[in-house]
Amino acid sequence: MVGSWAVALLILAVVSLGTRKMAMVPRGSQNLVEAVVEAAQNMVAGLLDPKVVRWAFPLISTYFIFITLSNLLDLMPGVGSVGYGIAKEGGLPFALEHVNRPLLRPPTADANLTVAMALIYFIMSTIWAIRFNGPIGLIKHIFGVKGKIGGFLLLPMTVIFFIVGIVEVISILIRPVSLSMRLYGNIYGGESVLTQMLKMMPFGLAAVPFYFLELIVSLVQAIVFTMLCVAFTATLCSHSEEESGHH
Repeated sequence: MVGSWAVALLILAVVSLGTRKMAMVPRGSQNLVEAVVEAAQNMVAGLLDPKVVRWAFPLISTYFIFITLSNLLDLMPGVGSVGYGIAKEGGLPFALEHVNRPLLRPPTADANLTVAMALIYFIMSTIWAIRFNGPIGLIKHIFGVKGKIGGFLLLPMTVIFFIVGIVEVISILIRPVSLSMRLYGNIYGGESVLTQMLKMMPFGLAAVPFYFLELIVSLVQAIVFTMLCVAFTATLCSHSEEESGHH
């Protein structure tokens, strides 16, 4: 919770500074804020319908920024390695063999946060899909026959697409699990590896290569979570060619 508050306060502080005195030619913190927002917008706008972009962009861009900073918090000195634990035999009172209650942890290394974010996205993406397709249109989008199929093939293809629709519904229900567990597993695993590497050599030299690896993983996982949200939204909020022509 402390890590989440710290990241949220940092975002609020930077955005407040960047939007306090808006200028046509951005400088300083405004330039930083606009660059980050435009980068997130480019990821979203290229794959979604313009109407859906207006709905999805605020949430997805917020996730991108928040997850990136939360992941990078794992690389700050003392995060995950300072706290309460098992003391070393014959060592100083503050020298610990293992920290099992760290004072500060990266927010995304806790499954509670990643599951909550995935569930919020699942609820919002369902609302977007209903707004875009309509309740009946969404059912047709999932279970309806795709393509121009008629004649004697219509009945068997209807059965096949109905079965495919059931599989698609199961896939939609599993998406929050895959989103949350992928992010949680990578960040928690990286945190655990760094903790072990810090113990292997004097001054934690064994952890130096893993710091660079975790820097890449932190950025990649934020992009993966965001792009999967965009891709999942695109599968629900899209029209086939004949639907587009009809509209």
